[in-house]
Amino acid sequence: MRHRFLSTLLCTVAATAVSISLAQPALAQGGGAQKAPLSPLAKAEVSLTDAQISIDYSAPSMRGRQIFGDGTLVPYGKVWRTGANSATTLKTSGNLMIGSLSVPAGTYTIYSLPTAEGWKLIVNKQTGQWGTVYKEDMDLGRVPMEKASNASSVEKMVIDFENTSGDSTELHVKWADVDASVKVTASK
Repeated sequence: MRHRFLSTLLCTVAATAVSISLAQPALAQGGGAQKAPLSPLAKAEVSLTDAQISIDYSAPSMRGRQIFGDGTLVPYGKVWRTGANSATTLKTSGNLMIGSLSVPAGTYTIYSLPTAEGWKLIVNKQTGQWGTVYKEDMDLGRVPMEKASNASSVEKMVIDFENTSGDSTELHVKWADVDASVKVTASK
């Protein structure tokens, strides 16, 4: 009887220890509550006369870091995922002209190529990959973007559409002191 009691007690103690150790990571993260991601999911959408456009991305923050330039988070002359985490996805229900690039209706990944002189927007046919997986041979094309300065520093990266009218809009990528943009037009 005493042996059975000790066995039951040891099993109970072991089960409790396992459940406590499994709960520890949640307790260490603030009482079981999930932390907000450092680069939360974001979406930019616009309705043109002949196309619905959406861009899904993760929005990183500066958090005291230098963002653009040599030796920084986003070095000049290197393809950047234009956000964080998973690849940034562009979906369009209609055919587009992004700058001088013809983009058929469909789903694409967008990257960018920042330099000190200016930016290029890259529209890539590969989709569903992690943001750092880039295959140049899958590029639909590259177009120059206009580079301007923000009136004040933008802490969390933003992709948005501005100056929308009829079948025309501007795609903007804003972060830190940079506002890179390109004209987008729906085409039939």
